[in-house]
Amino acid sequence: MSRSVATACCSTVNDSASSPVASDSDGGTQSQDGFLDIQFKAPHPAAENLFGAAWSACYIGAIEVAASQQKVKLPVHPSVDAEIDLNLGQGGYFLGARLNVSIPGIDTDVAEELIALAHNICPYSKAVHGNINVETVLI
Repeated sequence: MSRSVATACCSTVNDSASSPVASDSDGGTQSQDGFLDIQFKAPHPAAENLFGAAWSACYIGAIEVAASQQKVKLPVHPSVDAEIDLNLGQGGYFLGARLNVSIPGIDTDVAEELIALAHNICPYSKAVHGNINVETVLI
């Protein structure tokens, strides 16, 4: 369900999603709009898997937006494999990430430019910027 509401500062909410999960659940979750329906395996869902899938999907869209802005025709759809690490250090748990990006059919320099631009477009990349170590690899 899409909605558009004004926020306190200077932006508009274009979309909002809710996918409730109970801590004692080994069943799964379904988004309120019915678009997402996932069954979890016990003992619990791996949030890193969900975060990686969401970030990958968003980042692909950001690459496509960057390509459009730069007037680059993508011969095929890009793909992203987000590897999310859950680490434990002296300060507690923290995340790390590798985005393995494939943009077949275009020059390496152009692909690397699109990857850099995509980080400035993708809300997930913006959310983690400066908070976790992210390695982006063109494959």
